[in-house]
Amino acid sequence: MKLSEFYEKVLAALLVICILGAGLFYLQIRDQEPVMPVQGKVGEPRSDDVWMISRMVAAESRGEPFNGQVAVASVIVNRVRNPKFPGTVNGVIYQPLAFTPIVDGQFWSVNPTDTHLRAARYALNGWDPSYGSIFYWNPATATSKWIWSRKIITRIGKHVFGI
Repeated sequence: MKLSEFYEKVLAALLVICILGAGLFYLQIRDQEPVMPVQGKVGEPRSDDVWMISRMVAAESRGEPFNGQVAVASVIVNRVRNPKFPGTVNGVIYQPLAFTPIVDGQFWSVNPTDTHLRAARYALNGWDPSYGSIFYWNPATATSKWIWSRKIITRIGKHVFGI
């Protein structure tokens, strides 16, 4: 075996070890995600931001794929950061007529699971499968003609997301 072939095999082995090591590191930290402040200010978010977002995720996206749940949470975060909406999670969630589960009371009857809490944390940390959307709706149940005037950005599960 030539010396150059030996070095190529050593480098390939090191690459495999690095990739495996990075994967193991990810597995150790994936469920320990910190939560970034929603308002974009220095400091911690309100203690109930994760809980409130997870309640809305539970009420709005039960049965949806996980990335759809994160997308619903992301819409709330995107609205908080958008100057056209209230600047807090509670302000966005309680904005009159903004979310059906507030209007019909479902919001108070759901029990968020660990998955709903995780979806809220992921959205607060910046994962946005909605690609910046500030609206979402279920085409099979939406009755507002106005919502159909929104530009659709993506579809996840039974929901569409748009601006």
